Amino acid sequence: MERRHFLRNSGLLAGGLLLGNSLFARSSAAGPVKIGVIGCGDRGTGMIHSLNQMPDLFRITAVCDVLDFRLLAAQKLDKTNSWKTYTDYRKLLDQADIEAAVIATPLHMHYPIATAAIDSGRHLYLEKTMTYNIEQALDLVKRMQQRPKQVLQVGHQYRYSPLYYKVKEMIEAGDLGTITQIDCRWDRNTTWRRPTPNPSLERTINWRMYREYSGGLVAELLSHQIDFVNWVFDTHPQDFYATGGIDIHKDGRETYDNVQVMMRYPDKGLTANFGATCGNARDGYLFKIKGTKGMISLLTDQGVLYPEKSLQKEKGTVDGVTGATRITWNKDGGLPILPEPTKDGTSYALKDFYNKIQTHELPDSNVFTGARTAISVHLANQALYSKIACSWSDTYVLT
Repeated sequence: MERRHFLRNSGLLAGGLLLGNSLFARSSAAGPVKIGVIGCGDRGTGMIHSLNQMPDLFRITAVCDVLDFRLLAAQKLDKTNSWKTYTDYRKLLDQADIEAAVIATPLHMHYPIATAAIDSGRHLYLEKTMTYNIEQALDLVKRMQQRPKQVLQVGHQYRYSPLYYKVKEMIEAGDLGTITQIDCRWDRNTTWRRPTPNPSLERTINWRMYREYSGGLVAELLSHQIDFVNWVFDTHPQDFYATGGIDIHKDGRETYDNVQVMMRYPDKGLTANFGATCGNARDGYLFKIKGTKGMISLLTDQGVLYPEKSLQKEKGTVDGVTGATRITWNKDGGLPILPEPTKDGTSYALKDFYNKIQTHELPDSNVFTGARTAISVHLANQALYSKIACSWSDTYVLT
């Protein structure tokens, strides 16, 4: 998507529709935003912990999950003994005092719950990947265009990390030179499977294993890195090539446990590789951005710039990383991008969500950027499971 499209969409916030819902007419003087959490699995519980650490910004008033034992576990995190509990998200959205909702459910439920939350007038923090398929992503874009004062933020946290912001600034300043290659991995040595107290709950608990509910490793892990590339270069992939299989865990799963995706961005002269396996944890998380002047190697909370040899002797500072102390990482000389590791990205993202609710501005990770990444993920999976190269269609209109 071109930058001018985002600017045009942002302009809706200043001159768009004035909705009558009183939820939009709040200020920081109104106190913490009253919020409900829909989905109390691993990610939902993590969100609850983060929200509990921000009592000046958010106050949880309700939680929802279809599994009773998860609701009971979530209730133990209620320090006020005041949260209402629901097994039906629609009843949570009917609760009058709720101003915003977090959706941290299985991927296939993102869209129906998001549309209900949007229609109810609530602000929405929607976990990644934004939607299960392309049609749903395009529909959410249309819906939110009609609600310019309502906030929908997507949980692609790198857009809020000081580290990844710094990397974006370095790339835009030309510190890496011409960038033509990006290599990403997110590996583990595990079945990626959760224990089930009852065999009848297999597909409910281990939804990531089944294509009816999940986008697999590409949606659950690699989407973060895909989104960052889209953001930094203000673009989207045009061509998608992929391969993989169920090569490690022959346990009835349908989503692949070993994947490799290559995306081509012809407008940027860029090729990016994204891979994940459940069969080896040595590399773990890798994110390498390679340019003619140097390479940046990123973890989730820290990063190092490796200048090309021709630049290593320049004054002890390299391309905007001023005052950095030379370190050794992977036995090679490098310069730390930030002096200290960053915090978990959720805290940065939630603080911005609160601020955007006050100002009605478009979040950095919004319905338009979320759709662009959701489409990228869907096309990557289409190429992966069909074994046929796929391309971005001009019919995917995000404006």
